[in-house]
Amino acid sequence: MTPAPLFNWLNQRAAGVLVHPTSFSGAFGIGTLDQAADALIDFLADAGFTYWQVCPLGPTGYGDSPYQCFSSFAGNPYLIDPASLVRAGLLTEAALAPLRDLSHDHVDYGALYQRKFPLLFSAHAAWRRNPALLPYGDFTVFQRDNASWLEPYAAFSALKESFGGRPWWEWPPAVRSLPAAKKSPLWKELSFRAEAYAFLQYLFFGQWARVRARAAARGIQTIGDTPIFTALDSADVWASPHLFQLDRTTLRPTSVAGVPPDYFSADGQLWGNPLYDWPAHASENYAWWIDRLRANFALCDIVRIDHFRGFESYWSVPAGAATARTGEWKPGPGIDFFRAVKNALPDVRLIAEDLGLLTPATIALREATGLPGMAVLQFAFGGDAANTYLPHNQRANTVVYPGTHDNDTTLGWYATTDEKSRDHARRYLRVSGREIGWDFLRSAFGSVANLAVIPLQDLLNLGSEGRFNTPGQGQGNWTWRYHTEHLQALHADSAPYLRELAALYGRLPPVIAPSETA
Repeated sequence: MTPAPLFNWLNQRAAGVLVHPTSFSGAFGIGTLDQAADALIDFLADAGFTYWQVCPLGPTGYGDSPYQCFSSFAGNPYLIDPASLVRAGLLTEAALAPLRDLSHDHVDYGALYQRKFPLLFSAHAAWRRNPALLPYGDFTVFQRDNASWLEPYAAFSALKESFGGRPWWEWPPAVRSLPAAKKSPLWKELSFRAEAYAFLQYLFFGQWARVRARAAARGIQTIGDTPIFTALDSADVWASPHLFQLDRTTLRPTSVAGVPPDYFSADGQLWGNPLYDWPAHASENYAWWIDRLRANFALCDIVRIDHFRGFESYWSVPAGAATARTGEWKPGPGIDFFRAVKNALPDVRLIAEDLGLLTPATIALREATGLPGMAVLQFAFGGDAANTYLPHNQRANTVVYPGTHDNDTTLGWYATTDEKSRDHARRYLRVSGREIGWDFLRSAFGSVANLAVIPLQDLLNLGSEGRFNTPGQGQGNWTWRYHTEHLQALHADSAPYLRELAALYGRLPPVIAPSETA
């Protein structure tokens, strides 16, 4: 008899919207956790959605990708609402002028870095001189409760700043590892700056908690995202090098992550992330990963694990290779990893990003875990009736998307794809193609897949100008933002229709009767 799957949670039909907080409208150069988040949540609730999906929320580095963060546990200080710091008396209104001068149309990460961090550090210094009562709980308690990751991250950040942003393996040997750094005079010398970085985390987590409470009050659950791999230049690798495939002398990777040639790239994708030493993780019963997931679930109700294939087998590319073509598949931890997660976190809800060419072994692992996989409608057309992503071939235990953060918008896809795919989509959906974005939305809503998630750009009828990320392109990604009036118009014009669609296809959130004892 086949064993029961480890996880079995996606049993009700629902719908969600994908939009990362950096894309929010606002006056400070990037989306922040302010009224723009509240407006999005109100739209989601009024339009009959149940879920809001985001990309990873960690602190981004070179390239600005939320999938290459300085920590797998920390939050992104760029998202902190500076206006709240004015209200708390930690900044003046005039101090925000450099942020207000930034573009409202897109994110200029270089300028943002130069302008926002000094303001945030000024707020910490002001708080230190006269500790204000902030609505985020006690800072000391926050430090204590998160010490396992917060102390290494804060120290890493302060050290990195002190060495001009250089990667940790270029630092002096005295601070090139966490144990060594604790014995270094720099540990004490940089303690104030490290506390400042910890304070920024306190602000981020406090503000995100407010947004999440607002979402919960309106019946909206959050779907987070965790990359399978970490950035090499991160507090994760600096603090725990024994968990990664590094040369023990030079601390440089012996092999790096990527994927072979695929739909996105003829040379594959050379991600460059350090690979895990899975036997080392297994010897610790995957404690680091379980702590990582526990931190993710402190932020979100559900977590999507990027690149699920890597748990069955991963593409190992020799360090220094020019492309990902020269890699080879090596075995991942398999079902043992997910058994450890189940034992430690029995009620978690995970989504497996299982896009691309799947081997029978990867499908078997997904089935054994019971995790819902993904389907992307843009990948469905141009072939034959056996295509896995066509609605008639989808499974109930699936999350269906018109496209994800890695795809063009649906309008952009339709404008640039080949005529064979356009013709297939029109004939399959029985539409003219004049409103292909909404056609894809209706197809996703009507799918047998229990969860349908629509990128906000598709709801706004945007073409390629709304694309969020182009895989393989190192610069210019993650900058898209919408304007307040765009969401207001969508809310006013389309929320009733979207709610009607959700009701038609059984995706409205359940109505919970008030408790008799309330």
